[in-house]
Amino acid sequence: MRESKKLKKFGSLLVASSLLAGVLAGCGNGDDSSSGGGSSSGGGSSDGDTIKIGANLELSGNVASYGSSIGLGAELAVKEINDAGGIDGKKIELIKVDNKSENSEATSAAIKLATQDKVVAMLAPATSGNTVATVQIANDNKIPIVTGSGTAPNITVNEDGSVNEYAFRTCFIDPFQGIVAANFASGELDAKNVAIFADNASDYAKGLAKSFKETITKSGGKVVKEEAYVAKDTDFRTQLTNIKASNPDFIFIPGYYEEVGLIVKQAREMGIDVPLMGADGWDSPTLIDLAGADALNNTYITNHYSAEDPDQKIQDFVKAFKAANGDKAPDAFNALGYDSIYYIADAIKRAGSTDGEAIKNELAATKDLSLVTGTFSVDENHNPIKTATVLEFKDGKQVFNSKVNP
Repeated sequence: MRESKKLKKFGSLLVASSLLAGVLAGCGNGDDSSSGGGSSSGGGSSDGDTIKIGANLELSGNVASYGSSIGLGAELAVKEINDAGGIDGKKIELIKVDNKSENSEATSAAIKLATQDKVVAMLAPATSGNTVATVQIANDNKIPIVTGSGTAPNITVNEDGSVNEYAFRTCFIDPFQGIVAANFASGELDAKNVAIFADNASDYAKGLAKSFKETITKSGGKVVKEEAYVAKDTDFRTQLTNIKASNPDFIFIPGYYEEVGLIVKQAREMGIDVPLMGADGWDSPTLIDLAGADALNNTYITNHYSAEDPDQKIQDFVKAFKAANGDKAPDAFNALGYDSIYYIADAIKRAGSTDGEAIKNELAATKDLSLVTGTFSVDENHNPIKTATVLEFKDGKQVFNSKVNP
C-alpha cells in the first residue's frame, strides 16, 4: 500500500489556470466574516492568511491505498490554488490525519480536526463506513464534510429520508454504480444468468449488490447464485465452488481490492473464466499485485474517470499529476481528491466566508461545476449528478471502455 508523500514542485500551472478560471473566477467576492475568529454559526475559522481544511484519510491500514491516493490528489489541488493566489488572497492549509482505516479512528480524527485544529471544512474518509462514522460530528460542529469516494447513500440521507445537512460527496452513489454495472452486463456482455459475490459486512458492497440485483432482474436476467464473504478473508474457494456449480455467465463482485484481488486469482485458478465485474472499490494498483495481470483479463469496473479519456481537462490534470508524482498516471481516487478540494474551494469563494453554514449552503447550491471527474450539479440529497465510466482490465492495465450518462 502506498504511503502519502510530499508533492514535488512542478513548473506548469495548466490545470490551475483552466480549473480556477471555471471554478473560482467570476464568483462572488464577499467579505470573509470569520477573519480573526470563529463564527456563531459554527465551523472553524481562517487563521490570518490561511484557510484550514482537514483531511480525515486512510493513510495506513487495510485500505491505505484509497486514502493515500485521495490525499495526493488533494495536495495537488491545494498547491495549484495557492500558487494561483489562494481564495480571496488566503492560502489553503491542508491538515491531514490518519484514521488507520478504522471507524473509531475516523471518529477521533474528525473530532480532532473540528475541535483542536478548527478547520472550516473536511475531506471525509475514503470508505463509506468510515465516512458514516464522522457525519454526526460534522452536523454537531456545523463543519461541512466532503467524501471523494464514500458512495453509500446513508452518508447523506438517513433511513427516515432526512438529509444530513453537512455531508456531501463528489462521487456518485452505490445504486448508480450497481445500475450501470447491471446495464453493462446485460446490454454489452449479453449476460443472462449472473452470480453475485459480495462482502456482507460492508455497507458499500451490500448497496451495490442490491441495486445490481434489482436492475439485472428488471432487464430479464436471472440471479442464479448469491454468496458472501467478509473483510480480511483470504480463502474464497468454498464460495467460488458453489458459484461455479450454478454455471453463471457473469459474476458481479462488489468489494474492496484487498479481498477482490484474491477472489479473482482463485476464481481463475478454479477455471472460472466468465466476465467478472466490480466497482470503484477495485481501483488500486494492489489489485493487480494480488490477482495477477492475466487473471484480470475479461474483468470490468465502474469508475469515476479514466486517465485515458481524451477530454482536454482530464489530460491537463494527468499531465500535472505526472509532473508532481514521478510520471505516475493518476487513478480515480487521485482525481476525486483533487476535485473535492476544488469543490470546497469553489463553495468558500462563493460564500465569501469561512463560516460553516455559509459554506454548506454553497456546497448544496453547486450547479454545473466543471471538474476532472465530470461536470456536476448537486441534487436535493447532496449527491452529484454526473457521468460514470466503465473500464476494462487488459494485461494488467485499465483501459477506457465507455462513458455512461446519469
